[in-house]
Parts: sequence; structure tokens; C-alpha cells
Amino acid sequence: MFSKPLCKLGFLTIGLFDEADPRQGHESTLRLIELGERLGFDSAWVRSRHLQFGISSPVAVLAAASQRTTRIELGTAVIPLAWENPLRLAEDLATVDLLSGGRLHPGVSAGRPVQYERVKNALHPDTADAERFGYERVRRLLDCVRGEPVTDVRGPEGLDSCSGRVQPHSPGLGRRMWYGGGSLGSARWAGRHAMNLLTSSVVKADAEPVPGSPEPDFATVRLSHVREFRAHHPDGDRARVSQGLVVIPTDTATGEQRAKYEAYVRIRLPRTAGPQGPERLLFAPDLVGPSRLIAERLHAHPAYREVDEVMFALPFTFDHEDHVQILTDIAERLGPALGWRPAG
Repeated sequence: MFSKPLCKLGFLTIGLFDEADPRQGHESTLRLIELGERLGFDSAWVRSRHLQFGISSPVAVLAAASQRTTRIELGTAVIPLAWENPLRLAEDLATVDLLSGGRLHPGVSAGRPVQYERVKNALHPDTADAERFGYERVRRLLDCVRGEPVTDVRGPEGLDSCSGRVQPHSPGLGRRMWYGGGSLGSARWAGRHAMNLLTSSVVKADAEPVPGSPEPDFATVRLSHVREFRAHHPDGDRARVSQGLVVIPTDTATGEQRAKYEAYVRIRLPRTAGPQGPERLLFAPDLVGPSRLIAERLHAHPAYREVDEVMFALPFTFDHEDHVQILTDIAERLGPALGWRPAG
């Protein structure tokens, strides 16, 4: 038996598409979100990719999803703010939140864009060297979303009436902002600013290695992040944390699918042996097999036992039919084995 039943079950997709037929890939993402709602998932999340063959405009995709669903929460995991103007993004987020009936859960992150020197002249041609990509950018977005004044332009202006804050304003959206954090510092910052915390299958080993001491493991580091976040959040132990992991149940998979899934996990396993690269990144092992065995491994995971929300990531290179099978097994077999009950 599990000491803490799973309360919220979500899934994440990157929304890959063929460059020659991008509509089909986006349609596949929308069909998966519709399926997720029918299966009782609490939330569906999309990832953001730029200059690649994945979703580059998650807010637009979720606007479409909001009109094809009625209940499921819709999230971004995550929007890198280095590519965004916080004020304009706040307008889009509030608009989609209102259209969805208050179901939007925006997840964002700070940090310098990957390969910035090669994209900066296209992204910020006039201000590339003046742009700052730290937490201040997140704070600006939070202020805009939460209705703080952003200008002294308000009241009648000729034939128009102006507001000093971002419009539309969606009450409640400010409490549904998530930060995608993988370090102790980001967990602490998110807590202090009353955000929710998104964790993924990648974290940073924050402490420098001590000669003769064992290397840190993923589960222990993630657990420290969850506790640091809650220690600095005004809601304390009630502050929301969602764990992201790759889980691939095989209960109803065909033999061909199982072989594909096991090969995928096998290729990715070596990176989980210890900290990787100069940033000392730690990767969680992917979980593949019958739902019963996956549930047992999750129950033994120290960080998993600390929270009651998860977001299971669909392997990005799999086919639509594979994703349907995985989502169905998660909802009908793995979720119940973790104490979860379908929404609706």
C-alpha cells in the first residue's frame, strides 16, 4: 500500500511534426490531449521548442486545446522566457486562461538560450547584448500576470480608455504559475515568489564533489530541491510540486512496441550513471515494464514519496499509436496502482 495516494496525474508531450506536414503533428498533439481528458487525466502539458520540429507556440496550441476539451488542466512545461517579452506573454496567457475557463497552468524558466551567440541577432537584433535572462525576467512576468501596475497610462486617452495593468486580467492565474527548476537555487527562488514547482528528469548536482565521498544520486538531489522549495514557500508543506519522469508501461503493448521501448531506455541508461558534463547534471532512469513493477519502483523513490502530483513525459520519438497505448495503460493500470482515481 502507498502511504500517500497520487492525487493528480498529468502527461507531457513535445508535439513533434514533419517539416513537410506540420499540421499533422499539431493535430496529433491535440488528439492526445482530447484522449487524456477522456481517460480522466488531471492535466496535459506541452513543451516549447524553438527552431526545431516541435511546438514553438505552446500558448497557441493550448488555446486550440481549450476549445476541444472542457475539464483537463492545460500546462506549459516549460516556456523559456529568454525568447519572450514578459508583458506580451502575460497578455496571451491571460487570454487563453479566460478562454479555457481558468484551466491554464503556465510553466516557465529563466536562463540564457542555448547557442545564444548563434541566434541572438535573429532573436534580439537591437538589444542582444543588453538582454538579461535571470530571475528578474520571471518576476516581471509574475507582476504582469498578477495584475500589478506596469505603467501610469490609465483612464481616458482620447477615444480610448486605458488600463495601468495588463489586460485582460484573469483572477487566479497568478496562483497557477509554475517554475521549471533543476537546482537548489531555482527551487528556493520559486518558493520565495509563491510559484508552484515543476521538476523534471534532469537536476543539477549543486554541491561540488568531495574527494573520497560518493557521488550524489538523482533521487536524493531532487528530494533536497522539493524540501528547499517548500521551506521558502508561504504555503509550506502544502506548496504544489509536480514531478516529471519518463514512465513507459507495457501492459497492453505489442511485442514490437516492447522491443522498441526497451531499446529506447537502454540507449539512455548510461547517462544516469553519475553527474554529466561541466554542469554536473543528473538524469533519472526511465521506467519501463508492467505497471505493477513501475509502481513499486516509484514507491521506493524518496522524492516521489514527498509529493502527490506527477507529470509523466511521453518519449518524444515514439509514434502516435505508441503514445495512445502508453497513456491508456497509465490511466487504466499505473494510475490506479498508485492510488489515483480518474477525474470526472
